[in-house]
Amino acid sequence: MSIISESKDFLDQTGQISRFAGRFFSHGLKPKFEVKELLVQCYLIGYKSFPLVGLTGFIMGLVLTMQLRPSLVSYGVQSELPVMVGIAIVREIGPVITALIFAGKIGSSIGAELGSMKVTEQIDSMDVSGTNPFKYLVATRVIATSLMLPILTILGDAISLFGAYIGVNIKSVTNIRFFFVQVFESLSYSDVLPAVIKTIFFGFAVGLVGCYKGFNSTKGTQGVGRSANSAVVLSSVLIFILDLLTVQLTNLLGLN
Repeated sequence: MSIISESKDFLDQTGQISRFAGRFFSHGLKPKFEVKELLVQCYLIGYKSFPLVGLTGFIMGLVLTMQLRPSLVSYGVQSELPVMVGIAIVREIGPVITALIFAGKIGSSIGAELGSMKVTEQIDSMDVSGTNPFKYLVATRVIATSLMLPILTILGDAISLFGAYIGVNIKSVTNIRFFFVQVFESLSYSDVLPAVIKTIFFGFAVGLVGCYKGFNSTKGTQGVGRSANSAVVLSSVLIFILDLLTVQLTNLLGLN
């Protein structure tokens, strides 16, 4: 019975999130746009997340290089280290890790913020005062997450590649120009574009789930905590599902 109940809850929640997404497309994208609030959210979501993304990217590139080197040395192909690291970071590791960090920071923040506004009836007050809370609170945040995550991913990839360069030079000396020439010669538009485009969907999922959980928060402060936690968990799961779907799609289209 518990499996049936959990399956029912999962399907019910899926339907509610789909309805929430439909409301975003049908109402949230219509004029009048809250441009000022959108810019504020882009600053808070994008700029404020950059230090964490940059630090994570640098460590990721450094550690990945240090872990790959012994295996490549044993096969005598250590010269291909920049190529392998560059492809791994740009294609898969960079977008996914950045999205997960983004989900942990921004998804929980949105869920907690809107959840606290919901339980303190601030959202109801906005509705009564004539302000459309869905357009002001939800649409601006979902658009901001969709726009900022691709930018953060590109910056994170660049910092991660620099971390990889530092990792390469721990046990050898490699010219920085030679390193990046090797990296960029191994990459093509079919590597970069799908990786960037899928982060738009990752950002959309993080923003939508965070807003949905916060907008439907109940049961006081405990409900706010649950909204923030479930927003991170569900966003992370959706990121992996979307990543799997995009990999399959790019394979079908012959982009890999």
